Amino acid sequence: MIPSLLLASIIVFSFIHLIPGDPAQIMLGDQATPEQVQGLREAMGLDRPLYVQYGRWLSGVVRGDFGTSIFFHQPVLHVILDRAETSVLIAVFSMMLIVLVGVPIGILSAVRYNSRLDQLFSGLSMFFASVPTFWLGLNLMLLFSVMLRWLPTSGFPSILESGEWSNLRYLVLPCITLAAPNSALIIRLTRSSMLDVAKADYVKTARAKGLSEGAVNIRHIFRNSLISVVSALGFTFVALMAGTVVTETVFSLPGIGRLVVESVLRRDYPTIQGIILIIAFLYMVINLLVDLSFALLDPRIRYS
Repeated sequence: MIPSLLLASIIVFSFIHLIPGDPAQIMLGDQATPEQVQGLREAMGLDRPLYVQYGRWLSGVVRGDFGTSIFFHQPVLHVILDRAETSVLIAVFSMMLIVLVGVPIGILSAVRYNSRLDQLFSGLSMFFASVPTFWLGLNLMLLFSVMLRWLPTSGFPSILESGEWSNLRYLVLPCITLAAPNSALIIRLTRSSMLDVAKADYVKTARAKGLSEGAVNIRHIFRNSLISVVSALGFTFVALMAGTVVTETVFSLPGIGRLVVESVLRRDYPTIQGIILIIAFLYMVINLLVDLSFALLDPRIRYS
């Protein structure tokens, strides 16, 4: 993981500095003189060679210091943590919906293969996997917020600051919007994985031994198809944590996704670098945990 993170940091730092635009010019505006722009560039260290800037940034990252946001004038880690509450809650509750909806329906669809119920679930999963999230979010908002007035339309008051757990109602529609297409993918993946495993010889042997259909489906077919499902769930969770720009924009949520877009537009190099490096680290950690879970899911896998 350490070499991978080092390579990721080099790529992130290099690509970010290739973005057209000068942060100093953007901060001072079009009316600033070249002398003022140059003075600010020197104050922020942007006039130094890239390898010097990278070395200073990397040494700070190793100590837990991601630098200071050019726009917010606060430590980057503090800026990210301010937005992390929304993204973490959305990711956790969306994943709960994805697991509770996607896996059971996928199992049922595989068990009732080629039946009308299977065709219904397959059609619905294809529909929700194809529907753009902004369209789904706007229609959910129109139905439940404007017409029925059951849920708020946008925003999210912080629970950590207010202590009001009732504020979770602001996340209901965004979580449904994110869970719908991802649940559709998990349904199809669970179904296809179980159908592949069902052709194995040990499944035929289990049926020949007189095991009930429920025991065969759960203990032999579903359990042995979990590896691909768990892998997909792991990376889906990280993708949700990284922030979904469209959903956060539709519902005006102060999450990581919108922070990335805002930072790119403001040429806030330290904030962009910090967010992307943390996301890369999360992907690596989830990938490691998924790999370790394989040994628990499949007794044939052993790590030495």
